[in-house]
Amino acid sequence: MLNLRQGAETALAQTLTVDFARNADEVREAQRLRFRVFGEEMGARLNCTEPGVDSDRFDEHCLHLLVRDDATGEVVGTYRVITPDVAKKLGGYYSEAEFDISRLDHLRDRLLEVGRSCVHPDYRHGGTIAMLWGGLSRFALANGYEYVMGCASISMADGGHVAASVYRTLREKHLAPLEYRVFPRCGLPMEHLDRNLNADVPPLIKGYLRVGAQICGEPAWDPDFNTADVFVLMSLSRMSDRYLRRFLANA
Repeated sequence: MLNLRQGAETALAQTLTVDFARNADEVREAQRLRFRVFGEEMGARLNCTEPGVDSDRFDEHCLHLLVRDDATGEVVGTYRVITPDVAKKLGGYYSEAEFDISRLDHLRDRLLEVGRSCVHPDYRHGGTIAMLWGGLSRFALANGYEYVMGCASISMADGGHVAASVYRTLREKHLAPLEYRVFPRCGLPMEHLDRNLNADVPPLIKGYLRVGAQICGEPAWDPDFNTADVFVLMSLSRMSDRYLRRFLANA
């Protein structure tokens, strides 16, 4: 039996659709949502060329996956997707500014990067994330991409102790093999942080791990967002058939 919260989430999920942005106006909707979440909610230092819009040099070359509430017409979730061809054109993936990913060079032709992922605060439930993963999975499978990577963020509002403790928890069961390790260019000073707090793993990272993702090494510090970013790698072949069927049903 659904409780009231579950019933509300189910009703919201029934009005959601997912697709890639088809024009500059739809990209702008994603950028406005990003500003709301990253700039206003998280207090990130964004280099905005237009008020209320989060944009950078990658945006015009990337694909922008959007979840829209058809009942209101509002974009409520987004992923920015960088394909191997775009990464070559731009001289690398976005995450390469934070990590040395040279051990993944042999995967580059099969590797998608997702970033700038965010969800409207009223839609932070499983349905929205499932829609995003559904659209992403369908695109990856249709185009022969086998791996998805990206940075997942942990707040450093406390100076990094929670982030260090979360990483300690993650590495025990979810650390990738040595051949898939990446290395932060500006790492957290783990030796100076309390790594023994009883810290909860953020829901987004939990969701990635649930479907088979792995953590590829120690976190990097992102000073603009004041977050500790962990590098996440997902092989679609590791994803269970149950999750894959569920995601594709939502796409």
